[in-house]
Amino acid sequence: MNKPQSRRPFAATVQLALVILMLAGIVMIGQQFSRDVYQLGLIVLVASTLVQIAFGNIPASFNFRRSMKLFWPFMGIILIVFVVSFLVTPLLYALGR
Repeated sequence: MNKPQSRRPFAATVQLALVILMLAGIVMIGQQFSRDVYQLGLIVLVASTLVQIAFGNIPASFNFRRSMKLFWPFMGIILIVFVVSFLVTPLLYALGR
């Protein structure tokens, strides 16, 4: 007989953890007591959002090995898009003036 799986797949676990991290980042940004906590929250929110963009495109049923095979190309594409955007923004700004 087939034994029921009791463990959550790796990709689903990472996706859940990233959503929790994004919520924690939002709470850290929303507090009004410490600038350091605000800055840390901003870093947590941006980093977890970038990783979530990649993991959001990976099926939740994938194990660690299959997830990593897709994660690295996805992150490479995301980083290329952000770097190109960063480099092109001043040129577009200058064209608009």
